[in-house]
Amino acid sequence: MTFEEFIMQAREMKASDIHLTVGAPTVVRVNGELRKYTELSDQVVNRTILSILTAEQEKMLTEGHDIDFSFELKNGARQRVNVFRQSGKLAACIRLLNAEIPTLESLKMPPVLLEFAKKRRGLVLVTGPTGAGKSTTLAAMVEYINKTRACHIITIEDPIEYRYTQQKATIHQRELGRDVPTFASALRSALREDPDVILIGEMRDYETISLAMTAAETGHLVFGTLHTSSAAQTIDRIIDACPTYAQEQTRSQLANMIQGIVAQSLVPTSDGKGRVAAVEVMVGTDAVKNLIRTNKIPQMETIMQSATSLGMITLNDSLAKLYQSNTITYQTAMEYCTDSTEMEKKLMSSAAALRR
Repeated sequence: MTFEEFIMQAREMKASDIHLTVGAPTVVRVNGELRKYTELSDQVVNRTILSILTAEQEKMLTEGHDIDFSFELKNGARQRVNVFRQSGKLAACIRLLNAEIPTLESLKMPPVLLEFAKKRRGLVLVTGPTGAGKSTTLAAMVEYINKTRACHIITIEDPIEYRYTQQKATIHQRELGRDVPTFASALRSALREDPDVILIGEMRDYETISLAMTAAETGHLVFGTLHTSSAAQTIDRIIDACPTYAQEQTRSQLANMIQGIVAQSLVPTSDGKGRVAAVEVMVGTDAVKNLIRTNKIPQMETIMQSATSLGMITLNDSLAKLYQSNTITYQTAMEYCTDSTEMEKKLMSSAAALRR
């Protein structure tokens, strides 16, 4: 079996990731669960991993660096790869990316996300754990802009995951390590490249966060991601990433320009055949901005619960809706909720309503 056939077979299984490890079984992740894939000899695994590296990447690996990159099969299927060493042996994680960019509707995302994509300035954040589908949601929003607006979009990614075909928009995609050294340096350059929309693959540090907010403040629509599990936690993470002397200014900037936060998790469906997004959405209303400005973040959930007409929803309410529609099980709702006591009450009231 060639490496390309190996990848395509995993795709046919609807796997999202492949884990190759010298000295351990090869496993794939299907619907969020790891399962053994096939027995490959250590020599085959070692040779397979090295075969997808360039000479320069192989040199960096021997020097002790992890390698992040993407590669494309002859049929256009793209993969994101991280190669590393563990216990002195080679290992790789291969993320199998969708060939086509899905729409927000096909992802069953709340309609308010389309409204975020229509904004002309401000900051929109998509957050969640690794593997929660953040990149796919962002790609769907950027593709909507690409189809509907004549503008200049710059993406800064590590590595590039989805390739866009230019439609109404002009799109430049920049990859860390190949086109630019860091997110911060790429952002500084982007501000001199006449962008309308900027996508930042990950807001990892204060410098990147500061530049992203400056870009949003100066009339650009900025999309970014963080590894946080709720809207409130996202605000706290941004503030905490800043030095003490800059936190008040950052809080004020964030309050001025935040358009929305989407915190998502992929949870298994009740039929065991796939996963669905449970989504928390915060919209940057005056009430929300005032809470950020006055550092009253714990009150944000109350605001979100009372503003569902504006498109806001908490993660617990999203899970409860998925349970009510029989999309997920009671156990799944309880496993992924943020407050088990509150969640139990919601689910019990749902069950009682269904019995009536």
